[in-house]
Amino acid sequence: TEVEMPGSNPVMLETTAVKDGDDYIINGQKWYTTAADGAEFAIVMAVTNPEAHPYLQASMIIVPTKTPGFNLVRNIPVMGHAGSHVFSHAEILYQSCRVPQKNLLGPEGQGFVIAQDRLGPGRIHHCMRWLGICARAFDLMCARAASRLISRDRKTLATKQAVQFWIAESAAEIQAARLMTLHSAWKIEKYGVKEARQDISLIKFVVANTMQRVVDRALQTHGGLGMTDDTILAFFYRHERAARIYDGADEVHKVSYAKRVLKEYAAAPVS
Repeated sequence: TEVEMPGSNPVMLETTAVKDGDDYIINGQKWYTTAADGAEFAIVMAVTNPEAHPYLQASMIIVPTKTPGFNLVRNIPVMGHAGSHVFSHAEILYQSCRVPQKNLLGPEGQGFVIAQDRLGPGRIHHCMRWLGICARAFDLMCARAASRLISRDRKTLATKQAVQFWIAESAAEIQAARLMTLHSAWKIEKYGVKEARQDISLIKFVVANTMQRVVDRALQTHGGLGMTDDTILAFFYRHERAARIYDGADEVHKVSYAKRVLKEYAAAPVS
């Protein structure tokens, strides 16, 4: 994505790749370039034909990170942590960065097609990872509730109804999110990404929000300990808040889903 451009509108790009002989000369500024720190190459989405249809203007190009003009400005501090290597998100400045045209990925102007091909399976992958985080947070919450003494007569947190509610609600939400994700993966495999778009939009915001609630309950169950890095929960809380933003913000997926459903009803009104 780009610093001054909205990530929710991918056709708004200012980074350009202009042909010069057998090369492209790339100029522009990108940020949230994941794992650029220590990488051998980056993949940049840049406008190669500004006169084309908006969704055919951009291309994906491989840029070796040692190329003159490829400048890693900084690892962006995310929720207070800059990170490093694979756990980093960099700001990159391309200044007359020259790469061979053979570094083009696919045909010119197909950058958005490539991105869309990756987004469906990529969102499934995110959801599976988030479900793993949910499972770990749930285990920690239950173990803490069962072992944390809260009185001299050796009562534990598990005796408190509020904590029991959190456990039951979390279990139900995790199971529902897991089955939704499984169904979406099945639909992609059987019918392809295009036919599964509505399902993918649903799981993207449902699973992300499920994870946020489960981690929050687990952290709350741990009290002051949950705020420290003595457990993994604080890391989850910081690192995974972005789940509701990247690869399409919650609001974008909700609007997208609703528009598709309403379009179907408009085409075939219910009598």
